[in-house]
Amino acid sequence: MAARSDHALRVFIVAGEHSGDALGGKLMAALRRIVPRPVRFAGVGGEAMQAEGFASLFPLSDVAVMGPVAILKALPRLYRRVTDAARAGIAFRPHVVVIVDSPEFTHPIARRIRKAMPDVAIIDYVSPSVWAWRPGRAARMRAYVDHVMAILPFEPEVHARLGGPACTYVGHPLIEQLPLLAGADPKPLIDSLAIGEGGPILVVLPGSRRSEVERLMGPFGQAVDDVRARLGALSVIIPTVESVRPLVEAEGRRWSVKPHIVSGEAAKHQAFRAARAALAASGTVTLELALAGTPMVVAYRVDGIAAHLQFLVKTPHFALSNLVLARRAFPELMQDDCTPSKLADTLVAVIEDGPVRVAQLAALGEVPGRMVLEAGAPSEAAARIVAEYALGRPG
Repeated sequence: MAARSDHALRVFIVAGEHSGDALGGKLMAALRRIVPRPVRFAGVGGEAMQAEGFASLFPLSDVAVMGPVAILKALPRLYRRVTDAARAGIAFRPHVVVIVDSPEFTHPIARRIRKAMPDVAIIDYVSPSVWAWRPGRAARMRAYVDHVMAILPFEPEVHARLGGPACTYVGHPLIEQLPLLAGADPKPLIDSLAIGEGGPILVVLPGSRRSEVERLMGPFGQAVDDVRARLGALSVIIPTVESVRPLVEAEGRRWSVKPHIVSGEAAKHQAFRAARAALAASGTVTLELALAGTPMVVAYRVDGIAAHLQFLVKTPHFALSNLVLARRAFPELMQDDCTPSKLADTLVAVIEDGPVRVAQLAALGEVPGRMVLEAGAPSEAAARIVAEYALGRPG
């Protein structure tokens, strides 16, 4: 057991999935830059945190599960890993604990550590979606979370209204990519794909998970076919990730309009800038599109179990880009509305010159101003808060 008199600052940090691991890695690097003494880390993370010299207690794949069905199947293993992580956190005797997103995994760990070590500060990096469902969680979090570091600008007001912990907007990680998103040159991609003058370019984003691709590629493909029939010509680019690329390619071969499928961040950013419009699965990508200035139609379908739980959702919008603007600036076609004909109707209105497109372009111009920080990068803003608590000077 480490003694609290060690000169090193001890930070116990727990991420539960790959996006949290990316945040955790940047936070670790920023803490080392700003803290004027050695920093030791322990906890759970993946490749990004390991690149910072982190030794995870167990593989991130043990706990990185998504969706109600997958979580139910993994419950016995998740419970064991929660217990393992909490015990390790207590034994580490940290100056501060940082839990990163994945509340189903990280919050039970925080509660156990708080019970054993009530004086240790616990910070939650990425707020649970209390604005969307189970709003009562915000007030309950005050028992085991001292501060929430939010990555969406409207979340501090939500926590204040719901009686949650202190909450500070530290910036979305996409802010650091803003120069790449807004300044990408699409010409190299257009030339490499030999698109030429084949009508407007449509970017299609059916999601990064297998279940999303399986549910969305069919209606998206039919909608694309309808759009081409109305416009006369259309080129389609699908940026995807390697984990689902074979499935995207297989489904894309069934489309009448054969898509150009690309991978990698650079190609994705170029595709956004090349596109006249995008058809996107609801998710973080809607913020990427907004920061790139790409008009969009947002759509989604969930599985049968999740569909029956939709009555629990208490949000006026699903797309993060709409939530940031606090209005329905970009159309959302969810579940029963996610049909080829409705998708095509909405896409044509966005692609063609007219009041719908003009309104979207104006809304896109507002998003960066809502997202940017006054100074510094998100990881630095987050590191400053963590350091204040670790050094005993919160606020």
